[in-house]
Amino acid sequence: MTSLDTSPTPSSAPGGGHDLEAELTVIPESAKTTDVRGQFWIWAGANIAPINWILGALGVSMGLGLFETIAVLVVGNAIGMSLFGVFVVIGQRTGVTGMVLSRAVFGRRGAYVPAAVQAVLCIGWCAVNTWIVLDLVMALLGRIGLVDPELTNNAARIVVAAVIMTIQVVIAWFGYRVIAAFERWTVPPTVVVLIAMTAVAWFGLDVSWGYTGDPALTGAQHFAAITAVMTAIGIGWGITWLGYAGDYSRFVSTQVPARKLFAASALGQFIPVVWLGALGATLATLSASSDPGEIIVDAYGVLAIPVLLLVVHGPLATNILNIYTCAVSTQALDIHINRRVLNLVIGVVAMGAVVFFVLNGEFAKTLDAWLVGIVGWLAPWAAVMLVHWFGVARGQVDAATLLAPPGESTLPPVRVTALLALALGIAATWLFMYGMVPVMQGPVATALGGVDLSWLAGGLTAGLVYAALELPKARRVDA
Repeated sequence: MTSLDTSPTPSSAPGGGHDLEAELTVIPESAKTTDVRGQFWIWAGANIAPINWILGALGVSMGLGLFETIAVLVVGNAIGMSLFGVFVVIGQRTGVTGMVLSRAVFGRRGAYVPAAVQAVLCIGWCAVNTWIVLDLVMALLGRIGLVDPELTNNAARIVVAAVIMTIQVVIAWFGYRVIAAFERWTVPPTVVVLIAMTAVAWFGLDVSWGYTGDPALTGAQHFAAITAVMTAIGIGWGITWLGYAGDYSRFVSTQVPARKLFAASALGQFIPVVWLGALGATLATLSASSDPGEIIVDAYGVLAIPVLLLVVHGPLATNILNIYTCAVSTQALDIHINRRVLNLVIGVVAMGAVVFFVLNGEFAKTLDAWLVGIVGWLAPWAAVMLVHWFGVARGQVDAATLLAPPGESTLPPVRVTALLALALGIAATWLFMYGMVPVMQGPVATALGGVDLSWLAGGLTAGLVYAALELPKARRVDA
């Protein structure tokens, strides 16, 4: 059990007029929910997005067989989402955000490092996720005659992006309960559209169900393709969400059994990622040289408007989490600005980036590639966090201590061993990474012919180093 002071106070009691989410705080038990459906829909909504069917096509485009690709998706996500579920439960038990919990591991000020990285990545993803669907939106608008698809339509792109960004900021403004309500009410209709899309694709198109892959692939190339899929949308995909998990599960009552919360959250991630990934893989068998998004626009005809709604919903459902997590991660840097004000700032900055991306598409593609590579930091961060939680702290974290001001905190200012383990883990991640830009292609991965084991190398290195440095100390204290 975790030591928490969850008694309501006049300033924090529900209905007392105080915004519990304005500043970082331990969520009192009286303000939490026992309904885990919100967790399921939050994570499902964040993953019903075009990026997942595009990533799902990766295996087939690299020469893997159709069912082989789907098998990698299933196995990889079963592992990745299980790790994610563990972090969801930890967030529930502590009642604090992921980057506040980092203070117990990296030190009161040492935790600024992961918090800053998380904040920057979230705002980057918010901008890229908004920009990345604009081509597909324009194609769908062209399909129903609202724009000329032969033109660049930059003005229309910026208007659409501004509408999407505004809605994202407004939803995130109101915090967890409105985010959960938005996902709960909007995801089921998008699931209906997804069912229709899947039916059209699997029964109305000439999917090559017997596609067995490129016979010209060597054994090494075959293994490299499997690792690429595993990193992009398998184990690696679950790892990319670990830093977000506690920001939302902290609102779930500790009376809810851990296994129930684990299942709702992990399945909320697993089902849409595997479903959309499989859809993308089957579409890729139609033409290995075609973009799955283009195939969808060309194939769905009368479904253009419903598909348009699904495509627009994707960045909305994902980016409200990016904006919210960016805000609370920024607050974890001891930047005492109201979360709602931070939401506005994040939206303005992200929108400025989207406008730049619309006018400089190649730069946006490069930044997207960088972001995909940089998220590799989460594997070593997660490994250090897990070793500390289970091996050093044994689940005994005083959440109130984590929120004490730096000058009053009993935590060490910096835990050098944790930062060292994180740094070595990130170095190992880069060595074994085979990203989309040359600088993200580490020498070990290159020597192995493009085999990407970055998440495994980074996680093991960081976890083992931290365990070697801290577990002996914990045993001496116990003795």
